[in-house]
Order: sequence, then structure tokens, then C-alpha cells
Amino acid sequence: MPQNILIDLEMPEDLEQFKLPKPVDERLQSLLDKQDRGEALTLSERMEAEGLVNLAELLSLLRLRAQKVLLACLAWYL
Repeated sequence: MPQNILIDLEMPEDLEQFKLPKPVDERLQSLLDKQDRGEALTLSERMEAEGLVNLAELLSLLRLRAQKVLLACLAWYL
């Protein structure tokens, strides 16, 4: 049975912090470009790319949820 987990996070004021740092994003893009060119990724590269994609998706989800919370707070104050 699925369980819900509540995580208490301090929300940064700048939601842009919920994204991969530029060097990490560039590395992910490099791996994806290599794959798109038809070049085989090594096992290590494939694992790295999968981990970075998962991290990017998690950060996107956190950013969307943070936006939702901020909008709800703004609506409550208005």
C-alpha cells in the first residue's frame, strides 16, 4: 500500500534554485546529445544520465509544488 511522506523544506525565495546547476545540466545535455547521435553510452554514462534525469525531474516537481504553495499563500493574503 502506498504511503505518504511529509518533508519539511525551507522554501527559497528564488524558485530558479530548483534546477540543475549549469555545469551539471551541460553534462546531462552532453550525454543526451551523444546518445542522440547514435553513440552508445557506457554503463557508467548511462547510469549517470539516468540519475541526472531523475534529479532534474525531482527538481521540476519541487519547483511546481513550490509555485503552487506560493500562489496559495498570495491568494490567502489578498
